[in-house]
Amino acid sequence: MIDDVHQLDADTRLRPVTADDAASLADALTRSRAYMKPWEPVRPDSFYTEEGQRERLAALLADREAGRVVPWVLCDAEDRAVGGFNLNAVVLGPFRSATLGYWVDVEYAGRGLATAAVRRICEVARDGLRLHRIEAGTVLHNAASQRVLAKCGFEEFGVAPRYLHIDGEWRDHRLFQRILHDGPVTGAED
Repeated sequence: MIDDVHQLDADTRLRPVTADDAASLADALTRSRAYMKPWEPVRPDSFYTEEGQRERLAALLADREAGRVVPWVLCDAEDRAVGGFNLNAVVLGPFRSATLGYWVDVEYAGRGLATAAVRRICEVARDGLRLHRIEAGTVLHNAASQRVLAKCGFEEFGVAPRYLHIDGEWRDHRLFQRILHDGPVTGAED
């Protein structure tokens, strides 16, 4: 289930990210740089290059192997990256939680793809990873992302002052969570 490809609409799917996605991620991030500026950390120009994405993906995939992150890429009909979704800070044991981060290419924003992807990721987190909850944070004025989270069953549970360094400043964030299940914690392997 975690490694499955998930068709979100006729032309778009969510699949595990690979090192081969570096070039198309660099293209999508470059195309969307100005659009995403209010919601993102300040990044060096090298981040937006194929080599920069190759380095980022190497670290991301190492974290995936260690069980700390589950990364996906949103792809168009030609298998080009048009977004990224991560379950970060995955913790098992009695906590069974992760944080959600995501972005969608400026040319694909507003089509309901983030909502469809987040819904699918919640299913995978519940059924594949057996997580109890997912947390997400948004800059206070990111109404579009807040709508996505609300549509996907997340509830606001607080505001974190100066939570993340975004767009050059420490920004307050609205914190959301979705409880995926209240079943027992099972599995001695955790």
